[in-house]
Amino acid sequence: MVRVSAIKYLNTIPYIYGLENSPIMEEIVMDFCSPAESADNLLSDRSDVGIIPVAVIPSLPDAHIISDFCIGATDDVASVLLCSDLPLKEIREIKMDGDSRTSQLLTRVLCRDYWHISPEFVQFDYESEGIDSSNSYLLIGDKALTESGRFAYTYDLAREWIDFTGKPFVFACWTANKPLGKDFVKKFNEALHYGIDHISDAIKKHCHQFPEEYAENYLKSNISFELDSDKRAGLTEFWKVALEKLNPRVNWL
Repeated sequence: MVRVSAIKYLNTIPYIYGLENSPIMEEIVMDFCSPAESADNLLSDRSDVGIIPVAVIPSLPDAHIISDFCIGATDDVASVLLCSDLPLKEIREIKMDGDSRTSQLLTRVLCRDYWHISPEFVQFDYESEGIDSSNSYLLIGDKALTESGRFAYTYDLAREWIDFTGKPFVFACWTANKPLGKDFVKKFNEALHYGIDHISDAIKKHCHQFPEEYAENYLKSNISFELDSDKRAGLTEFWKVALEKLNPRVNWL
């Protein structure tokens, strides 16, 4: 059985739905976790494939991006936000959501190269600490969708990256830590594609935190699922700027 690390955020439920409704389920065992945990599972070989933050992919000794699908954005993503009651130039500290290394690294890159600010970065745990709107936060996923309205200023990190580079942004990719058979990869991609084609059904089954209309608009307007050539160029640019790696050792589908 192929061990799959999946993430149960709103933006991944089409993928979960597609996998659940595919014959591929007979070949996989699926575990649900945070983006950071998914990355750790691949790095420690506790899973074989997962949707992981792209900042981690070059750290895998034998990384294989096995899918034509991702979690990406060509405009506002709405779920990766810098939230504050202060304008950018007055922010002195950012509490960093630990669920995604990509979003943390993107925040640091934008602070350094685009916004030209030098705040202190402090790790925080949403579950134990909650939100205090007197602080500034990097929030991702469902937390960003539910908490952003409490702040005077929200900066959408995908939009900021696009304005900075002119390229779309990729937050997470389906990645394996070893070669997987061509037949498996084909069936896996077909399952993901099925989920993208049945977003409304995926919402009905898995979305309980948000109104269906809101969820559908978010998934169809804010998330861009296809890992096309423009997104690959944006991802390569991010690796270059953030990790100073011109040619990471990554095997593309």
